[in-house]
Amino acid sequence: MALKKIAVLGLGKVGTLAARLLHQGGFEVTGFDSRAAHPSLPFTVRTVDLVADDGVRGATEGFDAVLSCLPYRANKRIATAAHARGMHYFDLTEDVPTTQAIIELSKTSRGLMAPQCGLAPGFVGIVGAAQAAAFEVCRSLRLRVGALPQHPTGLMGYAFNWSPEGVVNEYLNDCEVIEDGVRKMVSSMEWLETLYVEGVMLEAFTTSGGLGTICETYHGKIANIDYKTMRYPGHMRLMNFFFHELLMRERRELAGEILTNAKPPVNDDIVYVHVSSEGMLDARLQRREFVRAYRPLEIAGGMQTAIAWTTSASAVAIIELVRDGVLPQKGFLKQEQVPFDKFLATTTGRLFEAR
Repeated sequence: MALKKIAVLGLGKVGTLAARLLHQGGFEVTGFDSRAAHPSLPFTVRTVDLVADDGVRGATEGFDAVLSCLPYRANKRIATAAHARGMHYFDLTEDVPTTQAIIELSKTSRGLMAPQCGLAPGFVGIVGAAQAAAFEVCRSLRLRVGALPQHPTGLMGYAFNWSPEGVVNEYLNDCEVIEDGVRKMVSSMEWLETLYVEGVMLEAFTTSGGLGTICETYHGKIANIDYKTMRYPGHMRLMNFFFHELLMRERRELAGEILTNAKPPVNDDIVYVHVSSEGMLDARLQRREFVRAYRPLEIAGGMQTAIAWTTSASAVAIIELVRDGVLPQKGFLKQEQVPFDKFLATTTGRLFEAR
């Protein structure tokens, strides 16, 4: 299936940047958003109600593919509309039930169903799969990501540069892991550990959704797999107090409003990535690490925050690989199927080589 015309749904920071990068990459892009004013964008923008079914149907008609950059709650309807039209489908979701619904759709899809194309799940899974493949026997795979302010203030040391809905879900939903060969669910905000990136001390703890389909793929092959979010020290303890002692877990929408009001987004952010694995190679136990600190970059006509460009560039690189025939053209795409070297060879994937 040709992939030339693509609809990008949701023109927030990530969606707008993804659409710009796709436009620069030679795609025919049309952006859809519920807000009217987008005067300076170099591609067509249509204002539609993306909550209504009519709006979703209109935004998926006449395109080869759709990239949803909307909150996870909208993605089942968009994926269903894309499936009905035989289109390729891409999104950035970390929501596990949403992905399970898309997996079911993929069993009868005429195009490729590819959720979880962002940073985590997404990019870190691609890195992790490349590490695991390098061993004769891999015994552990640990994925950690943290999107943080470069200059933290206050006890939380945080700024909400990502969807508050998504962050609250990550903190409260159960987390899939493989421990000593057993695939199971564990509570979020546990398994606290300390690590360092570029000399900066960080804490890491379990959060939901970051592994995507990795546990399913490697069950029976890798004995220990987990994903954790990285934060500045003390953050997890405060979030446990907020959600559990103050019972804000029972009022998720209000919790998101309170946290976003208290810790609004910043431009000077940083994305920490720490992927490590251990296993046998040449009859010796060895360890591999991919450790990076990504900062804002000037691309696509302006300075882009680290979380915006890492998320957007990952999704766009996947779309480039589908267009170029490197990845499957139908069914369900697991991020761990994406060859890391091919990913880095794309126009946008090269951005992840920068230090």
